[in-house]
Amino acid sequence: MNNIIALDTTDLVLCLGIIGIAIALSLWQKLGLATQIAYGAVRSLMQLIAVGYILDLVFAINNWLVVLGILGIMMGVASIVARNRIDQKLQGLFPTVVLSLLASSAFSLGYVILLIVQPNQWYEPQYLIPLAGMLFGNAMNGASLAGDRLLSAIKQNRLEIETYLCLGATSKQAISAYQKEAIRTSLIPTLNNMMVVGLVSLPGMFTGQVLGGSNPRDAASYQILILFAIVLTNLIASVLVTEGIYRRFFNQDDQLIM
Repeated sequence: MNNIIALDTTDLVLCLGIIGIAIALSLWQKLGLATQIAYGAVRSLMQLIAVGYILDLVFAINNWLVVLGILGIMMGVASIVARNRIDQKLQGLFPTVVLSLLASSAFSLGYVILLIVQPNQWYEPQYLIPLAGMLFGNAMNGASLAGDRLLSAIKQNRLEIETYLCLGATSKQAISAYQKEAIRTSLIPTLNNMMVVGLVSLPGMFTGQVLGGSNPRDAASYQILILFAIVLTNLIASVLVTEGIYRRFFNQDDQLIM
């Protein structure tokens, strides 16, 4: 199980043939996606090659400051992307997103590293960086889905919210149904994935470990770990980001301002 078939430069060049076929199919069907596919392919290729070399160096250095620096960059990018997906113009949204992603990811990651995986050093990049990357990415998606859904609901249901307020409801009560729906929406992709994992889809961590030579049973254990951690992280991130967003639409007197 430990024989790894490494991919060399020739193999990576052949991988471009896959994208070439996709571009040709897009052109044939006149989908207008050829440029986006090509741009996405070049960008992902460059990013993944770069991160491969960078993490190789980080693994060799094995210093907690360097590891935390990498995690900080990853968190910053995830926060910017999530903020932009929700609303680029809403003032003060970025700190809310950063704190939501940081708190949710730190809690889940701390639980996983300190109580379950328990590496010799808590900052071992072999474990901390891949696990953090998966949690950051999923928290980013969950927070952006929840934030965007709540923001849209507030804008579309202003009169209904004001009616609740006029009847004596607090801002929290007036917004509660929309917040719950936004949180549920953010968890739908993750919950759907849990229903078919192992039966229809083989997730990235499981596949990566098996291709890397790990025993499938060990790979399944790690996939269970990260899948459960993703659920918790997404839920916390969605709750925190929706709490931060809705409060920006009410003043101290529970009046809707927008």
